Amino acid sequence: MSRQSPSSPERRSFLSRLNAGAASLAAMAVGGVAMAQQKSTAAAARWEPARHEKDDWFDQLPGKHRLVFDTTAHDGLADAILFANNFIRVNRTDYGLQNSDLAVVIVVRHRSTPFGYNDAMWAKYGTTIAARAKVEDPKTKLAPKINIFNSGDYAELLSNRGTTLDSLFKQGLQLAVCGISTRAYAASIAQAVGGNAETILNELTSNLVNNARIVPAGIVAVNRAQERGYSLVSV
Repeated sequence: MSRQSPSSPERRSFLSRLNAGAASLAAMAVGGVAMAQQKSTAAAARWEPARHEKDDWFDQLPGKHRLVFDTTAHDGLADAILFANNFIRVNRTDYGLQNSDLAVVIVVRHRSTPFGYNDAMWAKYGTTIAARAKVEDPKTKLAPKINIFNSGDYAELLSNRGTTLDSLFKQGLQLAVCGISTRAYAASIAQAVGGNAETILNELTSNLVNNARIVPAGIVAVNRAQERGYSLVSV
């Protein structure tokens, strides 16, 4: 028996369907490649913050949990001290964590900046510092002659309820002191006492409280801390 060959129209129809199917597969393949390239490009273009060596100290602090406080005045600093103490205490008593499991930073900038200076600077330049920081001794109502946030005699009079900076430093707290504000305080002091602003600036930066460091600007430190995984509390 002989097998009948398909007619020309049938062959053309079959070839047309075959070509259409091949074209569809090719289009799907090209589309798949395009989508993969788009996803790859999107992943490559995902924004990541730039890293700067000046900010590496944030990552060098030990801790499973990270918290930063932004303060700009003495009343905000009082709250930050209170809340930082609560954060450390509750993590220790309720979560069984150690102080070394927590990285806690308080940024002092603008009017809270001079509380990063030690008692010697307050004793020497307290009148000018207090006028710029708009703060007074809660006992005498005059310019403080010591760092009131680092003295147990004053802690009970402030809203930080007896907690001093030094007591938090012993638990690992770090203080970031605004460099721009420190330069401004140095200029004000120099004008008041007839001194050299650069010399006074060097004096201030050499007389910080424990666990404190000068940062280029407090507002920049607030930004960099968040970029490195610190939760922000503004007070």
